[in-house]
Amino acid sequence: MSASSFLRIAVCASEGKIELPVKLKVYDSIFVPLAKWAMLLAGNYRCVLKESVRPIKDAVHSDLAATRAVYEWVVTLCVSLGADRKDLVPFEKYANAALSLGSPSSAARALANGAPNIERVDRLVKTIAAQKGMRLDAVDETVALVDGWLERNRKKA
Repeated sequence: MSASSFLRIAVCASEGKIELPVKLKVYDSIFVPLAKWAMLLAGNYRCVLKESVRPIKDAVHSDLAATRAVYEWVVTLCVSLGADRKDLVPFEKYANAALSLGSPSSAARALANGAPNIERVDRLVKTIAAQKGMRLDAVDETVALVDGWLERNRKKA
């Protein structure tokens, strides 16, 4: 269950102070935001290949067993941090939803368009997992692929 509230945050910009409306969602569980981690690592960041990007649907369904392994590994990490498994999206529901995602993720598109920086949930999850003594080769490979794109994009910039 969630409740939404709006507030205004003041940001300093070159034009002066700007007030931005921000929508906050409050959940019964503080771990609900972690529910996205498994989806991001199993699909969105796996859109990134060495020399190209692919749609989320293909990242998820080209090797469903590998996708499930990444997804469940991230869920296990979230549970180790205190999340309740019932607050996290079941793999089957995610995999079914991914069938309709025919474009690469925003992170993959940004990399393909030359972005020198992107949000790095992949690296965040890898780092937190390492602190818990957890590691998965597939996650290490994904982080390395994203690192490679960013390095190339930064050299071009």
